[in-house]
Amino acid sequence: MNITVSKTALSLRVVVIDLFILGMVCLIPSVSHAVAFPLYRLNPMLLCLLGSMLLVGNRANAYVLAVLMPTVSMLVTGMPLFANYVCMVPELLVTVGLLTFMERRTNVFMAAVVAAVVGKVVFYSLRALLFAPAVLVGTSVWLQLAVIVVAAGLYWKVTSYENEN
Repeated sequence: MNITVSKTALSLRVVVIDLFILGMVCLIPSVSHAVAFPLYRLNPMLLCLLGSMLLVGNRANAYVLAVLMPTVSMLVTGMPLFANYVCMVPELLVTVGLLTFMERRTNVFMAAVVAAVVGKVVFYSLRALLFAPAVLVGTSVWLQLAVIVVAAGLYWKVTSYENEN
């Protein structure tokens, strides 16, 4: 049985997923306060972005979300702070672009790790250049690397599973 899905249904699906992701991003500061743990240390925007790329599979949508997630979150919750926002948007855009470029040319796990690490380098470089903060890296580098490796592993596992089916 061949089932076709209209473009309208696909668009509605993408909109629903995007709204869900934007809602999750906006809830992060509240949940952080409720559980008394700074969830931003777990790089939730990267996790949401990778999740969106897996669920939607549309790279143009990923670029839009890379801009919308920090923008909507900042406007709705006040987080991230403007200084981080200015650095976060390029970080997420670079991550999507590099992952999109690399995942067809190399191992998906390595592509995801390299894209996320380069995105972080962009974030911290911009932060140092534009704002010269007293403390450049507020979250443990090891924790950030661990989150990146785990996220890349999940991304690789899901994409390899999708390619098998």
